[in-house]
Amino acid sequence: MLLLTINYVPGCEIEALGMVKGSVVTSKNFGHDFMTGLKTLVGGEIKAYTDMLNEARQIATERMQNEALLMGADAIIGVSFASSAVMAGAAEIVAYGSAVKIIKK
Repeated sequence: MLLLTINYVPGCEIEALGMVKGSVVTSKNFGHDFMTGLKTLVGGEIKAYTDMLNEARQIATERMQNEALLMGADAIIGVSFASSAVMAGAAEIVAYGSAVKIIKK
């Protein structure tokens, strides 16, 4: 499936099918949280959280694509991501965009 951050498919006519989204709430375990808390004292990248958020974005993107496939979409345009803290140590990642059918190339 074609994923684009722009709001059109270059050189194509499209039919809008509707908004699609995928989300995931994720967290690290207490052991990781304790160790990363120590890391904040000295600074630098907290790789465990970087990896966790990269994985969460991938899962959210896959869920968004699955929703678009169920609608018969060929592409998703205007793809964006949002995140928020839902509680201490847990974050929600949302991927969203507009599902479209390519009708003329």
